[in-house]
Amino acid sequence: MTKSLRANLLLLLTALIWGVAFVAQDVAMDSMEPFTFNAARMLVAALALLPAIRLMDVADRRRARKTGAPSASAPSAFTAMAPSPKRTLILGGVCCGVALFLGSSLQQFGIRDTSAGKAGFVTALYIVLVPLSGLFFRRSVRRNVWLAVGLCVAGLFLLCVTEVFTVAPGDLYLLLCAVAFTVHILVIDHFSPRTDCVRMSCLQFFVASALCGVMMLLTEHPSLPALLKGWVPLLYAGVLSGGMGYTLQMIAQRDTDPTVASLLMCLESVFAVLAQWVILGDLLTARELLGCGLMLIGIVLAQLPARGRQPGAGETAHGAAGIGEAP
Repeated sequence: MTKSLRANLLLLLTALIWGVAFVAQDVAMDSMEPFTFNAARMLVAALALLPAIRLMDVADRRRARKTGAPSASAPSAFTAMAPSPKRTLILGGVCCGVALFLGSSLQQFGIRDTSAGKAGFVTALYIVLVPLSGLFFRRSVRRNVWLAVGLCVAGLFLLCVTEVFTVAPGDLYLLLCAVAFTVHILVIDHFSPRTDCVRMSCLQFFVASALCGVMMLLTEHPSLPALLKGWVPLLYAGVLSGGMGYTLQMIAQRDTDPTVASLLMCLESVFAVLAQWVILGDLLTARELLGCGLMLIGIVLAQLPARGRQPGAGETAHGAAGIGEAP
């Protein structure tokens, strides 16, 4: 299995986790306000990653004893790290945390003020914004990837928007949310090959939780009974959707292109509809099935290599997947 294929499968799993999380997120909002919910779920996600980091350290030290080589990734050696790697880890975690705070907060307010279907469609517009933003960095995008983006947008519209499409106040939050998640994807694309993804993911959750906590104390009225009432969806959103999902995203994006990553992750809308069908018993309409089909075709199309060109053995995943440096 190639690195890019493994990365894409991990992103597919991430989309599945996030899709099911829409059900948990909707239930949790019945008892909690947006910043309270996000502060709690981000803190749970960060704490859930600490045991994983500890296990990684133990494995690193055992491997170091067997080989006689030092374990450079052990967090016990964080204070002894060279200034440059330490700055990269901290800067990456802070930047990802700020982008995650903005995206998740705007999404919560948008969902509160508009329909869930429209929220899913507008939020997933990052699949258009990611390749467009690549143009500002002089990156070329293959024609089949642009076609894939168009098919996915059409599929998302059929899948999510069932009412007359109008611009409501909540839609502005969701448009800004799509921009924030675009920044999040691009920031991860920049930092993930340069530092430890699990530690950077843990740091981003602490940063996002702290920022949400400040806004919670300033604007909301958090209470322990409200948190206890929604503890089941909160744990799912924190441990699986947060700790596992966003960490898998960081790990996978090291070996795939950000545009293809955004296409795969937008399948969360498909999985959300399927989760509603399986968990809540909501049947899929012909319109929704057509939307899922268009998105599936788009995802497959984005994976096809350029016509008349075979990737070389030493070619990076970014060059082979759809975005490369412009000549």
